[in-house]
Amino acid sequence: MLMNILTLIGALGMFLYGMNMMSTGLQKTAGPGLRNLLASMTSNPFKGVLTGLGVTAAIQSSSATTVMVVGFVNAGLLTLIQAIGMIMGANIGTTMTAWIIAVFGFKADISALAVPLMALGFIFSVSKKDKLRNISELIIGFSLLFLGLSLMKSSVPDLRQSPEVLGFITSWSGHGFGSVLLFLALGTILTLILQSSSATVALTLIFLNMGWIQFDMAAAMVLGENIGTTITANIAAAVGSVNAKRAALAHTVFNIFGVVWALAIFHPFIRFVQWIVALMGVDAATASVYGISMLHTTFNLINTLLLIWFTKPIAKLVTAIIKDKAPAAEESGIKYLDYGLVSTPELALAESSKELVRLGKLMKNGLEYLAGAINSIENDKKFSEDREKLVHYEELSDKIEYEIVKFLNDLGKNHLSNESKALVRSQIRISGELESLGDSGESISRSLLHMKAYGKHLTTEHVAKLSQMVGLLSQAYEDMIWNLENAGHLKDITNAELDEKAINEFRDDCRDAELSGPDVSVFYLNTLEQLEKMGDFLINISQSIV
Repeated sequence: MLMNILTLIGALGMFLYGMNMMSTGLQKTAGPGLRNLLASMTSNPFKGVLTGLGVTAAIQSSSATTVMVVGFVNAGLLTLIQAIGMIMGANIGTTMTAWIIAVFGFKADISALAVPLMALGFIFSVSKKDKLRNISELIIGFSLLFLGLSLMKSSVPDLRQSPEVLGFITSWSGHGFGSVLLFLALGTILTLILQSSSATVALTLIFLNMGWIQFDMAAAMVLGENIGTTITANIAAAVGSVNAKRAALAHTVFNIFGVVWALAIFHPFIRFVQWIVALMGVDAATASVYGISMLHTTFNLINTLLLIWFTKPIAKLVTAIIKDKAPAAEESGIKYLDYGLVSTPELALAESSKELVRLGKLMKNGLEYLAGAINSIENDKKFSEDREKLVHYEELSDKIEYEIVKFLNDLGKNHLSNESKALVRSQIRISGELESLGDSGESISRSLLHMKAYGKHLTTEHVAKLSQMVGLLSQAYEDMIWNLENAGHLKDITNAELDEKAINEFRDDCRDAELSGPDVSVFYLNTLEQLEKMGDFLINISQSIV
């Protein structure tokens, strides 16, 4: 008996590992497409449902989808209304896993083909083609999932040979509606422990198939699983923004509402599901297993059809429950990165892209203070204020760059596709160039401070030319930020190249004019060169994008 229990636990671990591996392989295969799908999101709740359904069907994990949605809300990539629609779709998409398990794990036990499939997966894994290696991960994960399911089925004892134990478990079903609530709680707790509704559905199907529980109690467990799966998103949102917490709460409200109406008409609802399965003409041996999968799908379809019209009221409800906090300083640390999304690295790259755009805009704000420092060089108080701001932006760029690189390195550990690895390398380079812009602003202000300490001065003409150079840099910043925001479909960087050319030509003209004059200002030329160097960082960013 002890060996059976240990085998069951190990088989469950294999099932969960296979599910995770299959999900990772699917993400890597479809990652760029999923990012484009997310980018096409609108406030239309129907499109949100389809997006959530598509993403969950692709990565085979509603928990991963809801955590991803919470992360994107936290990052400002999705509105609360969009998130609610996607969560509804994710609930429908996750029912596909139940059907895969029911069809391939019970009706046609695919575990016999699992080992040959793993051989095929191994062959693909040594391929030089990135796509085939991603598919190999999918195949091996799929095989492990069904090997784990098969081992779980074989390790669960047949209680029909132990009438006393079977009678004890059956007695749990003899308390009317109380038994329904008991098994609902069991489904909730199991999902909370396993952090996977798919694993709990698999266990429910095994218990039902082995005769441990009756169909109505298995149905109650499935309803409980729909509550338990909301816990994952709430955990992910615990350290997120107010809107992230609201999105997670909306998921809970959605599922609890569904469970309430399903319990209110529990037995008629079960008979309706059994009637649908009867129309499919399946044999009695698999009718109950198919029935649970059908119940899971029907429940989420009906719940979505009922509530899709009420996304705005749901948003208002969760907004009323979770109040807004006092606004935080806009420029304090990272804003869009959510480490909860490291488990879905292909999709988390959208967050780092958003953070890079934000860092670019912050560095442009720093340029304004640099312009102020140059123009207020003779005003000690104003110059000191602008220099303090430049020191602040330099420290801020260091902090944000560190967080971005750490986030991207963590994503890189999750076996990204080659295309996404290239994107990670590009984003790391971009974050470094942006940080260098912060260093440059502070460095120039320090040089100007040294100039003042030596009792040297810039002429009015020098200040005018340096201000003109800052104006050229400001335009280059604008084009760099535009390129960052449109990185996904950027064809060329002609705008950045023209900016770089204008900056270089102006630097050359100013330098030639200064060197041909009677009095050469080393501080002026040094500042001019440092400003031109900022132009190099800006063109490097656009080059890194393409």
